[in-house]
Amino acid sequence: VQLQASGGGLVQDGGSLRLSCVASGFPFSDYLMGWFRQAPGKEREFIAASTWDSHTYYDDSVKGRFAILRDNTRNTVDLQMNNLKPDDTALYTCAAGKSFRDGMLYWGKGTQVTVSS
Repeated sequence: VQLQASGGGLVQDGGSLRLSCVASGFPFSDYLMGWFRQAPGKEREFIAASTWDSHTYYDDSVKGRFAILRDNTRNTVDLQMNNLKPDDTALYTCAAGKSFRDGMLYWGKGTQVTVSS
């Protein structure tokens, strides 16, 4: 199983980035896909998730600014991030699981997002 995230970088306050995660080694279209982030000194937190049929869920901190988009034909899940703020600075990781109840089974290594003020 592999989850390879990319697209992170340095962006100014108010800017945008699009993260992409390419998955392999499991039946992607059967899985819940999610994005999480962890800032230095903080716990990892949930950001967004998409069910197999593209029902989406967001943490309140990113609702209206971030969008999760999955493509079951390409085994990818993207995170479009708009109006970024310095508090969004973190290591962003994609993950896969069977359901919210069962939790995430597979985790990628993450991509760093840094938002400067």
